[in-house]
Amino acid sequence: MRIIAGTPSARCWACCSCPVAPECFPGVLAAAHLQELERRVEHTAPVHAGGLLFRQGDPFQYITVIRLGMVKTYAVDRDGREQTLGFHMPGDFIGLSAIDEQRYPCNAIALDTVTLCRLPFHEIAELATRMPSLQAKLFRLMSRDIARATQLACNSMADERLAAFLIDMADRMAARGYAANRWQLTMSRMDIASYLRLAPETLSRLLRRFQAEWDTRCAGDSIDVTRTVAVGPKGRHGLADLILRERRVTTHSWMDGDSCRDQDTPVEGERHVLRFDGRRYAVPEALQPL
Repeated sequence: MRIIAGTPSARCWACCSCPVAPECFPGVLAAAHLQELERRVEHTAPVHAGGLLFRQGDPFQYITVIRLGMVKTYAVDRDGREQTLGFHMPGDFIGLSAIDEQRYPCNAIALDTVTLCRLPFHEIAELATRMPSLQAKLFRLMSRDIARATQLACNSMADERLAAFLIDMADRMAARGYAANRWQLTMSRMDIASYLRLAPETLSRLLRRFQAEWDTRCAGDSIDVTRTVAVGPKGRHGLADLILRERRVTTHSWMDGDSCRDQDTPVEGERHVLRFDGRRYAVPEALQPL
C-alpha cells in the first residue's frame, strides 16, 4: 500500500477496516483479491476546503474514491460560465467521466476537508480482466453516474427537481449511517441552483415554501452523534492506536408561532480505543455503522 504525502491517518486503516469499504471495491472482493488491490492503493494527504483535486483538461491517471469530506465537480465553458455537475460524498468515485478522452472534462474542488484513495486506472483495468466482481463493480459505478445525469435531463418541474435532490441526499446520507432527516449542506445555494439548472431566486423561493410545509412536522426529538478520531501511541505491531471519541447532542424541536425552535442538550459520549491486531484495526460492534 503506497502513501502519498504520508499523514498519520493515511497509515491507520487497511481497506478491510475502512468505513467506506461497503461502497468501495472491498465490498465485492474476496480476501485474496483484496490484498492484491490494497498493494495498488495510494492515500492522499488532506485537501482543505477550496482546494482543487484535479482540473479540467488534466491527464487522467487514477480512479479516485472519497474517504472523508464532500467534493463538488463543475465544468467551465468557453465563455467562462460555470456549471455544477455533482456533489460527491464518502464512498463515491470521481473521475470516471475521464476514461474515454483520457482527460478530465471537469474540475473537482473540496467543499470541506477531504481525504482520498487513488487507484491507477491501467492497473485496475488489468485486475478487472481477472476479477469478474471488480469488473461488475466498475460497470455499476458507470451506470450510476449515467442514471444521475439522466435524472437531471428529464423535463421535470423546478419543485420536483429540488425534491428529488433532497431525497437523493437523504438516501445517500442514510446509506452511510448518518441521519436521513437532519444534515448540514456544505455546498452553497448558488451551487445547488447551478446543479439543478434553476435561477438562484427560484431556488430560494422553493426552499422557503418547502420550509413552511416541513415546519408543520417540526415537533420531535433527535440525537446527533459526532465522532472524532485521534492518533494515539504506537502499538505493539508498529501502528498507532486510534482513539475515537463520541459527542452526543439531544435536540428537542417545537413550533413557536411560525418558527421552528430547537433546544440542544449535550450528552457525555463514549471513548473507544482501536488497536491494530497485526492484520487490521478491530472495530467494536457498536461502531460498525462507521
